[in-house]
Amino acid sequence: MEKEKANEQFEQLLAQNIVFKCLDDQQRSLVANQAIQSSFSKGEFITHLGDAWPFLFMVQQGEIIATIDSDEGRSFVVATFEPGDIFWGLAFFQDAAPMPVALEATVESHIHLWGREALLPVLLENGHMSWELNRLLVHQMLTARKIVAELAFQPVTSRLARLLLDQFKPTAGDQVTREFTLDEMASRIGTTREMVCRILYKFSDEGAIQINRTEFTFIEPDALLRHANMHKNIGSQNSAGC
Repeated sequence: MEKEKANEQFEQLLAQNIVFKCLDDQQRSLVANQAIQSSFSKGEFITHLGDAWPFLFMVQQGEIIATIDSDEGRSFVVATFEPGDIFWGLAFFQDAAPMPVALEATVESHIHLWGREALLPVLLENGHMSWELNRLLVHQMLTARKIVAELAFQPVTSRLARLLLDQFKPTAGDQVTREFTLDEMASRIGTTREMVCRILYKFSDEGAIQINRTEFTFIEPDALLRHANMHKNIGSQNSAGC
């Protein structure tokens, strides 16, 4: 029964995905039958930076992050994939091309993946599907550009405030479990765990949040929003002065 339910969920995800919903029911059923199912525990890698990994995958359950590492050993999360999302290795399109990121499960996760040989005939036969895959590639490029711009121009305080707001979507008085460690928060905003700790206590001293070992209590979310938008205010002031 659980297997049947999982298969039904997978077929629904395929039918809702912008790339695979271009196929008719028969083609989608064929694609579903060709998928390889894989499961990963929290912290387990699907593939590593530099690997030649010629697959496209869809997340069915859990969360997969794409990370890069600095020479100092720090990690940075450049993308997050949730149920229904798809991603691919460069070697899916170009022989032996190395992965520009590592792919890691942040929780117990289940994915379905296809080798190039399985999907290439379908892509060549279905121009609409190929078009949507290209559009998704452009979207990924624009997202990467946004991340680079945030790292270059947003203060770390703004990035951490935005992470808290996006992750928890808090209202005043909300108590939430701390889902990320300091290292995980640091990897998502491109800084160090020491800097994250320092800024969290800055937010606490300002009365925006209360912190204990397991929870955040959001006292004044608007204060975090002001921090998150700090770079916009700075930009407006600089423009006005020119």
